[in-house]
Amino acid sequence: MYLTDYSIDDLKQLLASWNEPAFRAGQIFAWLSKGVLPENMSNIPKTLRAKLSEIPYGSVQIFDKRLSARDGTVKYLFSMEDGNMVEGVLMRYRYGNTLCLSTQVGCRMGCAFCASTLEGRVRNLSAGEMLGEVSAAEKDEPPREDGGRAVTNLVLMGSGEPLDNFDEVVRFLRLVTSPDGAGISPRNISVSTCGIVPRIYDFMEQAPHVTLSVSLHAHDNETRSRIMPINNRYPIDDVLKAAAAYSEKTGRRVVFEYALIRGVNASQADAAALASKLKGMLCHVNLIPLNPVPERNLSGCTRKEAYQFQNWLEQKHISATVRREMGTDIEGACGQLRRKTIHDLRK
Repeated sequence: MYLTDYSIDDLKQLLASWNEPAFRAGQIFAWLSKGVLPENMSNIPKTLRAKLSEIPYGSVQIFDKRLSARDGTVKYLFSMEDGNMVEGVLMRYRYGNTLCLSTQVGCRMGCAFCASTLEGRVRNLSAGEMLGEVSAAEKDEPPREDGGRAVTNLVLMGSGEPLDNFDEVVRFLRLVTSPDGAGISPRNISVSTCGIVPRIYDFMEQAPHVTLSVSLHAHDNETRSRIMPINNRYPIDDVLKAAAAYSEKTGRRVVFEYALIRGVNASQADAAALASKLKGMLCHVNLIPLNPVPERNLSGCTRKEAYQFQNWLEQKHISATVRREMGTDIEGACGQLRRKTIHDLRK
């Protein structure tokens, strides 16, 4: 367990074992939420700092950074203490900055349109390492004039399947939403899943009520199983039932991610069938013109075609938007930069 994995309660127990005052836990937790090493915790006694320094920290560093000349999007390649790497993307919007972060090194879900899964899952990230992605991006950003946080919103949609790393993701959400730490509102956080149905039910009970995003990408089992192997275990109707239960439990609409793939799921008939599946559910469809992945023989639709698909859904009274195109000039799609970097380092 890394030091950055500790909650305030964990720190209180640790401090009690050292005969240190409990109030130090809040101070230490606030520093950890900012990615500050023990030796730099200025309001902590040197003797206590020395004890904390003996615990593996779980630091996350920026290994590579690419800035989009088109829209200011930043693509990060983060390195972990063990040398593994994951990606993150900082996207700038009018309402604030959104960080897309990773929850695993690689992924084992096997989705046909994703580069993250090409080499499988290496390992899970710890809650503290996920927190480290946030603090690393924040430290890299210029301070805001109003003194607020540089990262205001989070989406757990980078490398990995969050619900395949369930315990650590739930721990991370509790850490990052704590008012004593980062204090990011659950309303500003989205967690994406490919549809691990039992974990969706667990998630609605055990995690803060964040926005649930479900990677749907098809309206029928045949198509979805072809591009998303998880559907063979958890068919689409079971996924939709769990998503509806989450919405009813939390009072929040579910977002369905739908990557538009030419010749696969992007026709007017596909839109009509999707609308029929989602009818009556509190939901929104996020349409994504597929980013090209060289290793995959799939091609995305044009943005004009995406807006047409959006129109077809809205005619059926299904809320939908076309995702803003960001970071395409900096290998913004999940897994592309990490995969390229690893291959370059092996040469």
